[in-house]
Amino acid sequence: MATLYELSGEYLELLEMAEDPETDPQAFSDTLESLDWEFEDKADGYAKIIAQMNADSGAIGDEIKRLQARKKSMEGNIDRMKKSLQMAMETTGKRKFKTSLFSFGIQKNPPRVVMDAENLTDIPIDYLVPQDPTVDKKKIMAELKSGAALPFAHLEQDEGIRIR
Repeated sequence: MATLYELSGEYLELLEMAEDPETDPQAFSDTLESLDWEFEDKADGYAKIIAQMNADSGAIGDEIKRLQARKKSMEGNIDRMKKSLQMAMETTGKRKFKTSLFSFGIQKNPPRVVMDAENLTDIPIDYLVPQDPTVDKKKIMAELKSGAALPFAHLEQDEGIRIR
């Protein structure tokens, strides 16, 4: 496995533990603590492992996007091939036949609803599904930041580590 950094055996062991979803967090922490490093060295070790895991996570995300695009392309090809085969069957009048491998047939699909109304206001309320209201946190944030006092919400700000 190619790594972002030249990892020592100890760092590599920690990286493998960090990537393993079965690793007990306490065991990871104990392993890290058992190594005789100074605090700064431990911080460097954490940063190297975090950087490598970020790179791996990004690569996995890119691969997911690539595979999703490939899946969408394949589904489009499948749809086009089915439509082409159906059109050929309809043109030749062969609506149902069997081969040694497959059976082919054109049949009616279940009925589906096609909406003729262009706006929801054109549809009687009996045919609409009521939905629970949702909180507009962006609006609340903007009002709280502008100094408004809202009795049902407040701002909190915590801290997080940044590694550069």
